[in-house]
Amino acid sequence: MGVKRDFNVKVINTEVVAAMLPMQEHWLPQSNLDLLLPPVDVGVFFCYQNPNISGKPKFWSFESMVSVLKVSLAETLVSYYAFAGELVQNLAGEPEILCNNAGVDFTEAWADVKLKEINFYNPDESIEGKLVPKKKNGVLAVQVTQLKCGGVVLACTFDHRVADAYSANMFLVSWAEIAQSKPLSQLPCYRRSFLFPRRPSYYDPSIDSMYLPISALKQETTNIDHDDQIISRIYYVKAEEINRLQSLVNCNSNTKFTKLKTFSAFLWKTIASGTMEITKSANSKNFKLGIVVNGRSRLSRDGDEEQARVLKGYFGNVVSIPFGDKKVEELKEKSLSWVASEVHEFLERAESKEHFLGLIDWVENHRPEPALARIYATNEEGHAVVVSSGQQFPVRKIEFGWGEAVFGSYHFPWAGKSGYVMPMLSPKGNGDWIVYMHMLKGQVDLVEATASNVFKPLTADYLNLE
Repeated sequence: MGVKRDFNVKVINTEVVAAMLPMQEHWLPQSNLDLLLPPVDVGVFFCYQNPNISGKPKFWSFESMVSVLKVSLAETLVSYYAFAGELVQNLAGEPEILCNNAGVDFTEAWADVKLKEINFYNPDESIEGKLVPKKKNGVLAVQVTQLKCGGVVLACTFDHRVADAYSANMFLVSWAEIAQSKPLSQLPCYRRSFLFPRRPSYYDPSIDSMYLPISALKQETTNIDHDDQIISRIYYVKAEEINRLQSLVNCNSNTKFTKLKTFSAFLWKTIASGTMEITKSANSKNFKLGIVVNGRSRLSRDGDEEQARVLKGYFGNVVSIPFGDKKVEELKEKSLSWVASEVHEFLERAESKEHFLGLIDWVENHRPEPALARIYATNEEGHAVVVSSGQQFPVRKIEFGWGEAVFGSYHFPWAGKSGYVMPMLSPKGNGDWIVYMHMLKGQVDLVEATASNVFKPLTADYLNLE
């Protein structure tokens, strides 16, 4: 059966779910790394087939599934109390989390579509505004939608200023564990002292090339075609294609590149090459590619296993976005191994404890003025794409008792013109990747036209949906 291009979603009920235990109202300050995030929301969703066709001994009604989700969410919010609070400004105009147990908006909905009819390839059409909730209050919103086939879609939207994807993943796994009465595999940590600035502060001047105060943004118009629509698409990439590309770059290099570096280099080169073919005037333009780096494993003291363990559970934003900036012509003409080497080089600058300590100090020196990653400065010249690794996306662990998710993805259709790409492991567990892309339509068209052997539109057939 083909995809259903249009379907309706009806809200059945919306209520607020708060932490099941009372808590003393308190303020949780944002760390310096939290302050680098703009006010944007991030979505994530999980799809479950009708549990009553799998031969499970227990019958699951939609009402019983909703009940499990609400009760376990209320218990999970006891530990993840930041998600039950509100983000407000302090006297300096900076955001802080008011931990007041205001709760989470929880919406129950019904959609007149079967799971296998959902157009996963085009989430702008099927997911946005329908299955992933718009956050109206607080820090986190949840929506659970029953489908015509008896399947369910569970989706969350959270404020990126409060949590990065790593933190959201911890929360989702904990929620699923509590639903199944399992002990938490990871407790969240809110010790902001891990991210305190040093006295005296110090940072390498290279950080000035990666981040900038908002006031430093260029205001003049650039030559970029900002009329180009930005769209979202989801693909799958076969494991053998990933391995083939990795073998290709590694056979001509002394450095052994990871799959993520290989993928990022391939994407960078593919878009640049296609851009040059279509627009000869683009030859002299620059094209930035950034990769999100998680700093948790890099901030602990050498040999301090206890600090490493606690930092592993740190809740908040602990990311940096180093990037490379190359001419389009150069990216096309050089080999894929050369492009991968450039990716490796700019990533190395951020994969150290000193880089993250320096970034914390840099923010301190610029407070209270807001700042952001330079690659997100959309009115600077040249195109830009950010790759955020979703290799730790725990889609198969988000199991609430009625079976594993048959599909899950992040959904981040933010308004900026910098592209956003997240490769995640396929729920099949066979080494394939699921790739969420949110980029200019022209860039997406180039990827599909020149790399269709690698990026395959995600379909119900691939997911084996019944």
